[in-house]
Amino acid sequence: MNAIRRLLVLQHLEIEGPGLFEQFAKERDLKIEIIRLDNKNALPQTKKGDLILIMGGPMGVKDIGRERYPWLKLERDFIKKELENERPIIGVCLGAQLLANAAGGDVEILKYGSPPRALPEIGWSQIFIDKSNKDFKALFEDPFHVLHWHGDRILLPNKAVLIASSARCKEQFFRIGNFAYGLQFHIETTGKMINKWIKEDKEFVIKGLGLNGQEILKEENKKYIDKTFSKRKLLISKLFELLDN
Repeated sequence: MNAIRRLLVLQHLEIEGPGLFEQFAKERDLKIEIIRLDNKNALPQTKKGDLILIMGGPMGVKDIGRERYPWLKLERDFIKKELENERPIIGVCLGAQLLANAAGGDVEILKYGSPPRALPEIGWSQIFIDKSNKDFKALFEDPFHVLHWHGDRILLPNKAVLIASSARCKEQFFRIGNFAYGLQFHIETTGKMINKWIKEDKEFVIKGLGLNGQEILKEENKKYIDKTFSKRKLLISKLFELLDN
């Protein structure tokens, strides 16, 4: 496989852009192409040297086939083809769900509590690495807190290898084959991005954290956004390194 030269970003919503991934790619002089599927941009023609980055969004795997998101099935089928071509892929949140689905997995509503009820996982919390994983072991020697923003959990296909979990959701970070990684959590976010999410996704925030959810998130961001910056960037660097071989 040729060295990565181009970052192809599949984006589904204006406020869910590549963030730190774009910054990282620019530092390495990669060509960045953003494909806005919600704006009817065509799926790209891929070639050697491409890395596909699939971003998040409020839609989900269960929306495939619905009139509101006519591009979603095309995107899932595109991912399936690129997996077969062993093209490097990183899927974030919705992107991770689509990646798992393209490989034969599914999603279900995330439930929590006793008795279990539908409850989104929103906010910063620690993820824990599978002890057998060697590639990312060094990153997890100290507690690693990340931002969660999802209401579904991924049901991984048999071929997936689980890398890390959170206390509330097992399927947080996984690998499919040697060329694709899925992250249910967000490492790409900047403070500006999260503030937009808090404002524009108010109902979802309240559903997950209660009436004072926006204030809770603002306080968590003050605590973690800068503190985790270097570790999040190291994880991006490691993913690029592993997919560049």
